[in-house]
Amino acid sequence: MIRAGEKPGAVLHNLRQAVEADVAVLVLHGGRSRSEEPMRPWRLAYLRMGWLALRVARRHGGAPAVWLLRNRLRGWNEPDRDPVVDARWALREIRRRSPHARIVLVGHSMGGRAALLLAGEEGVGDVCALAPWLEPSDPVEQLAGTRTLLAHGDRDGITSAHASAEYARRADRAGHTTRYRLVPGSGHAMLRRHREWTRLAREFVTEVGPSRSTGRAPSHIEGHPGGQ
Repeated sequence: MIRAGEKPGAVLHNLRQAVEADVAVLVLHGGRSRSEEPMRPWRLAYLRMGWLALRVARRHGGAPAVWLLRNRLRGWNEPDRDPVVDARWALREIRRRSPHARIVLVGHSMGGRAALLLAGEEGVGDVCALAPWLEPSDPVEQLAGTRTLLAHGDRDGITSAHASAEYARRADRAGHTTRYRLVPGSGHAMLRRHREWTRLAREFVTEVGPSRSTGRAPSHIEGHPGGQ
């Protein structure tokens, strides 16, 4: 927890725990390109991915550990890239609790961009980027050895389906295992065809393999990305 007067700490919610988890899912929400405003739990960008995280956690059969991160701030804030800093903190917390788990990153919009950039982090084996915000300069080298899915609605007016397709092509040309899926009739919020978005995320996680669930109640961790 951050001291009073400083920026709010990131919050990492555990939606499903697992005994000796061999798979852990970290869900990352979207935001804005620039904002120093704290990320509140009632923001739609966060609620949207909270709903998706619950669907993944409650899928049929054995389930992995599922974690939902709430960032400190709403913005990406180049060059600080605050969501990447927060996600790295979350990854450290997950690795501390499940040191041998294969980590699956599932991110939407800004969270999708963070997930792709973090593909090379220790323990990360899979990245699912939903309607990701991408820039032409975003690298693909970190995807080596990572199973990657990019999905985008063809009616997205916030982020670019073309940019996602081009990113997937660049990754494919570099020899990385990358898939691209267009979701017809859906926009950025993933409201239209929401069952299709849920299915894509759940199937992507399912392909990694099952973990043994404890059925324990959700818990959460609060802290600063710079802390332990």
